[in-house]
Amino acid sequence: MKRKITWLFLCTLLISLILSITAFADFGPKPQLVVRVKNAPQETYYLDLLAEGEYDDTDGYQGIEWSYHEREDTLDGELLDALRSAVPDGWHACTAQGTNGAPMWGNLYAENTDESGNPLHTFAYHGVPETYRIIIVTKSGETWISDVQQRQTLQSSTTVTWDGENSAGSVPPVFAAYALQFLSTFVPTVLIEGALLLLFGFSWKENRKVFLLTNLVTQGGLALYIAFTVLNHGVSGWSYIFFAPIEIVITVFESAFYYRALKGQSKSCAMLYGICANAASALLGIAIAEPVWRFVVSIS
Repeated sequence: MKRKITWLFLCTLLISLILSITAFADFGPKPQLVVRVKNAPQETYYLDLLAEGEYDDTDGYQGIEWSYHEREDTLDGELLDALRSAVPDGWHACTAQGTNGAPMWGNLYAENTDESGNPLHTFAYHGVPETYRIIIVTKSGETWISDVQQRQTLQSSTTVTWDGENSAGSVPPVFAAYALQFLSTFVPTVLIEGALLLLFGFSWKENRKVFLLTNLVTQGGLALYIAFTVLNHGVSGWSYIFFAPIEIVITVFESAFYYRALKGQSKSCAMLYGICANAASALLGIAIAEPVWRFVVSIS
């Protein structure tokens, strides 16, 4: 009876995993850049991304049409003209003017804030430039343009600390995102799989070294895999495709290793534990992947 219940639990986990992956599979990741403004101007201002090259209005995408379709009345025409006039030679404003080659949505004025109340300007879709500058123009006529910056991952963020002409932009180090990505998978995995280890009747004292070493190796490998796939492609439904093959590899490896190394129960029980534990942690990974990634984006 106990074995039948265990197999039922395993089948339920695997079916849920398949359905979860399928449910997200019709959404593709898109480029995104979030600009956070600290000490934002106390007056009305517009912020935009600048891309290299002059804007080609005969073959490009109009930024206002894409970003503010049927909302043009929310824009300040004089401020919009001032921003366009401030664009330096050899560059174009992606929202105030448009993009060359691919469309983009952008927020000239902030429509959201972070947890500290700092305005957030989001620029998203295929036209977000990899090489860019940031321009800010205020209602009173102040203008600031950043140095040239690079978008290092598909979805990332940057911070502008406003102080008029002395404003400064900064891009958080990517290694912080890698570290957070590792912890976001390692800690929940150890908690869930550790609890299941006890539920399957294995002694924590006898097996803790094998358990922790195995998860350190596999979660470290998962972190590296994600660094070269998901972190550079963003998170959306399609990203779960990247998780499937590595989760299968990890399940096979851990099940085979536990079959040989876990003590206190039968070898078949050890292998079954490896399969169930990885199915459970994979389901949690799917559930938390997007919110964790959104936070990763905010610091990368």
